[in-house]
Amino acid sequence: MRDHIRSLDIEFSWNGLPGTMHVECVPNGDPNFWGVWHGVAEGFPVCTATIDYPSCGYRSMLGWVQLVCSTDNESGGADFEMDPFSLFGDAPSPYCWYGQRPILFDAPSRPLRQPLDWTAHSFLAATPLDEVADLKPRRVVPIIGFSWGFTDTGSEVTLKDPAVLPNQAWRSDLSVLRQTYPFWLFSDGSESLGEHKATS
Repeated sequence: MRDHIRSLDIEFSWNGLPGTMHVECVPNGDPNFWGVWHGVAEGFPVCTATIDYPSCGYRSMLGWVQLVCSTDNESGGADFEMDPFSLFGDAPSPYCWYGQRPILFDAPSRPLRQPLDWTAHSFLAATPLDEVADLKPRRVVPIIGFSWGFTDTGSEVTLKDPAVLPNQAWRSDLSVLRQTYPFWLFSDGSESLGEHKATS
């Protein structure tokens, strides 16, 4: 199984402190184990991203924002669209996961097998709580992003290697974020996105 793991380690910085992100994408060999009970999931990717960051308490509160471009979405694969966690699909929050050093987990599946190209943009982000305490608007500030995904020929699924996203990826996705969540502010990344180092 280790031969099938696609992994990536990324160094980042937030609030002046260094952190690392570890990403693993593996083929789903046991949908029941991962809690994927509907549709066709075997062979599709299971993606997990964990964070090592030294802050504690409220200072460690971060979130994940994820967008997906797939050939079976509304645009036919032309544009990225929001990919909220279905449990909170109608909640007006851009975060699919949020908490203290939150883990990103996703295991896509489909009702039927058919040719498909699927790519995710997954961004670790923060909403500065000191600004919220000062009654300022809620802002989403990107820290680091990575891409991952798969292609399906209809009979064979191939996982894409996770890769660090360039800063322009967040800026390209801003129009979707701002249109979908008009009551949130989204930073353009100029205050936080820097050159991030992939260590594997």
